[in-house]
Amino acid sequence: MGLFDKLFKRNKEQEVAKETLDKGLEKTKEGFFTRITKAIAGKSEVDAEVLDSVEDALIMADVGVSTTIEIIKRIEDRVAKDKFLGTSELNKILQQEMANILADAPTLEYQKFDLPAGKKPYVILVVGVNGVGKTTTIGKLAYNFKKSGKQVLLGAADTFRAAAVNQLTIWSERVDVPIVKKEQGSDPASVAFDTINSGVAKGSDVIIIDTAGRLHNKAHLMDELNKIKRVIQKVIPDAPHEVLLVLDGSTGQNAVEQAKQFTQTTDVTSLAVTKLDGTAKGGVVLAIAHQFKIPVKYIGVGEKMQDLQVFNKYEFVDSLFSLK
Repeated sequence: MGLFDKLFKRNKEQEVAKETLDKGLEKTKEGFFTRITKAIAGKSEVDAEVLDSVEDALIMADVGVSTTIEIIKRIEDRVAKDKFLGTSELNKILQQEMANILADAPTLEYQKFDLPAGKKPYVILVVGVNGVGKTTTIGKLAYNFKKSGKQVLLGAADTFRAAAVNQLTIWSERVDVPIVKKEQGSDPASVAFDTINSGVAKGSDVIIIDTAGRLHNKAHLMDELNKIKRVIQKVIPDAPHEVLLVLDGSTGQNAVEQAKQFTQTTDVTSLAVTKLDGTAKGGVVLAIAHQFKIPVKYIGVGEKMQDLQVFNKYEFVDSLFSLK
């Protein structure tokens, strides 16, 4: 039983999701937990040498320097105050402080693919550079929202690349949800405007709009996103209700840099971190959440559509310490 298990009463579906999370974080937790175990082997107290080893383990998991320093400082304060000794005590403190770093993430109860009341249609604008799994994440979001009983509409506003429109079309067919699209080179704002009008007319519950992932010209990207927002607000004044930034967790600190660039360009309100199942750099989730104070809302821990999970910080941290 994990440290946070008492917080949850999982049903069968949630148990499967937890097993998927455990498996998806295997590469990260094997390296991380093995280093932690070696750090405390034969030690009777948490001394400077142990903390140095814990610090190394956190950095190797791509938690990042500033976040690692914060976690170590919190552990030092607690050790000095409470004089915790031994492996199990350090593990508990480390789990608790890692969860505390994720303060802006959804907490305690299982978060479902649900939508706020009174926001219909709920408009999600999805941003992120090419190659991070942005379009795939949109497809998986559409699947999970539809599975939860929502009427979903997709908007292919990444008209810069024909491949982006084609890929999103394939996802719309796979998930069996409608899509609004135009030919390559069309005005992205025009696609967004048509998507919103169509969603209102259809009575859609949620509209998910893809956008171009270019950072080589930040001024142009900002202008484009602002234009999309303006045309959306002509129909729904308080939309978009969410700006979701998709990041590739396997790139480690490069994902942090991408988050920095996008948060300087637009008002990001939530994050999705993908491809965590193929990397030992899963600690980057902590770095991103700590540095930007933006909720990590979704994580990708596998290729299947149900492997996009609503992020739960306690389950995430628990999985890092759940080696069989």
